[in-house]
Amino acid sequence: MYLELQQQLSERIRETIQSKYGIELVSIAIEQPPDVKLGEFATPVAFELARKLRKAPKIIAGELAEALSAQSDDSAFTSFGAAGAGYLNVKLNRVATALRLSVENEGLNSGAGLHVLVEHTSINPNKAAHVGHLRNAILGDTFVRILRANGQTVDVQNYIDNTGVQVADVVVGFLHLENRSLAEIGSIISACEAKDEKFDYLCWDLYARVSQWYDAGTEEENKQRKAIRYATLHEIERGGNETAEAADLISTAVLRRHLETMLRLNIEYDFLPRESEILHLHFWELAFELLKKSGVLYFETEGKNKGCWVMSRPGSGNGSDAAAAEDGQESGVDEDAKVIVRSNGTVTYVGKDIAYHLWKFGLLGRDFGYKPFFQYLDHLCWISAEQGEAEHPHFGGAQAIYNVIDSRQSDPQANVIHALRGMGHTAEADRYTHFSYEMVALTPRCAVELGYTVAEEDLARPYIEVSGRKGFGVKADDLIDQLIAASRKEVDARQTERTADERAVIANQIAIGALRYFMLKFTRNSVIAFDFKDALSFEGDTGPYAQYAIVRARNIFRKAGIEPEAALTEFAALDQAAVTSLLAEADDIWGLWLRAAKRSLTLDQCIAASEPAYVARHVFQLAQEFNNFYHKHRILIEEDPARKTLLLATAAVALREMVTLLSWLGIEAPEAM
Repeated sequence: MYLELQQQLSERIRETIQSKYGIELVSIAIEQPPDVKLGEFATPVAFELARKLRKAPKIIAGELAEALSAQSDDSAFTSFGAAGAGYLNVKLNRVATALRLSVENEGLNSGAGLHVLVEHTSINPNKAAHVGHLRNAILGDTFVRILRANGQTVDVQNYIDNTGVQVADVVVGFLHLENRSLAEIGSIISACEAKDEKFDYLCWDLYARVSQWYDAGTEEENKQRKAIRYATLHEIERGGNETAEAADLISTAVLRRHLETMLRLNIEYDFLPRESEILHLHFWELAFELLKKSGVLYFETEGKNKGCWVMSRPGSGNGSDAAAAEDGQESGVDEDAKVIVRSNGTVTYVGKDIAYHLWKFGLLGRDFGYKPFFQYLDHLCWISAEQGEAEHPHFGGAQAIYNVIDSRQSDPQANVIHALRGMGHTAEADRYTHFSYEMVALTPRCAVELGYTVAEEDLARPYIEVSGRKGFGVKADDLIDQLIAASRKEVDARQTERTADERAVIANQIAIGALRYFMLKFTRNSVIAFDFKDALSFEGDTGPYAQYAIVRARNIFRKAGIEPEAALTEFAALDQAAVTSLLAEADDIWGLWLRAAKRSLTLDQCIAASEPAYVARHVFQLAQEFNNFYHKHRILIEEDPARKTLLLATAAVALREMVTLLSWLGIEAPEAM
């Protein structure tokens, strides 16, 4: 609601300036004063007008305040006044705003009808997911929830590189280190499933062993081992052989484990496109022709990229000789051009990614086959296939794309966008967002708690990086298990009257809430150093702190014997004169209502900046203000009926907003803590 009122005010001021001064401003900056006593909105527009009108900003602010006040009565705004050196302060009608907020579950639907594709997680299916993968998945899943709250239709994709070198390494481990046959690999997978053991954990250890094996022999042995690696990779890419079958068997089993791990965090997917189908359905070949036809690619005949198909980067050089001559420039070789097809005919990662994104936008003219893969409670997750089901959904043709990929992939992502622009798909390029983020590490204390040996000199470092290749890392399931165990210990001590099953549910909600919130409260460009104690704390900027505020609010209504919705209904029925008097003398209570009214503003800011941390910050601030309200006011023993109704309604609005905001973060609110 705050955003809507802000927009109304901005338009009203803009129209007043045009009418009074004949000046057309494209936008009006609207801020919130530092103290609610000064008003709910403030604008420095008089400072901008001062240069054009050659008047002091304070005089202009006074003129605007007078002109706005003289306009027809508006139930939303009650006063306009000049302040300071030239600010224009505006006060809201507190009663009208509170009454409206009490009956409206306000939201923002500016994205209604927009078809969006969000790709996240995208773990190589060669070993167990680790703590770094969790940041990707939690960021992506949260942004999906936020986009859907904004009314957008969102398809969630998890790209599976099942033909890459990481999968090839595990295949080498099974076939060459352990000399397993295809049948034996299948038996190992079946045995793990039957015994409820984790096949991806077994692959985790094998992957680390293979990585060491490549460099553990003599120079000649290592050369032969690397040759085995690349021969295995080429066989997997080619398909139609036993090595490729082993890769498919292993990667599919690991993928299923990844989905099970992510489901523990309430993360689900709609479609799993695989690299193998992009290769075998010849997506690249079709894209290659489109790229050549549009002139984005050219064949280099000189320089270090001789014999390659390359793409000039923006501002990098002349490109091909023909293109240079056409522009009247001197002929030259663009040494900074991006190689898309190597001189040996193999396609680079960027080339395949361009083809994939043409499909995402519905520009390729070709589609995957689709097969059912994983059943969730309310929907089916599909996987790509060369030949799929006759009846299936369609997941391409999106209007906007968000790729949740770490910041190290910025250059490849930029190359895809450049290719789209070069092909003339400028609208699609503008709606392509690289949703980047930084790495997740461990605090030294957390590493020790997880059983790792930390060198004395590393104990003083702010964080320790993890490496799956070296076998030093935190498996996602292990992290979740330890968080649940720590939460369960606290819940068992606090909730002795509840059953074991009830305590288990609460502990799980606290642990998952703690993990998700910790991954989300930092802005995406911040390195995270994960720590158990910090994440699980009931104090400060944590998930459990926000959850506990909700538990407190629910306890108020349980003890009062009234439902939150009923409290809001009673508030809406109060005499407006009484509400006016009550809110006029209670700035702290009004401040909480004002904070609760900022859901749509937060949503708008979050989507505009692609930054879920804004939601986490907002829910923390709301929880803080609610806790201050809770400690200051004796709600249950308040003797004035009207004031008690106001206090209960305030708690109800705060409760509703906190629950909604946490749901956007993928966090459940426990009944008790």
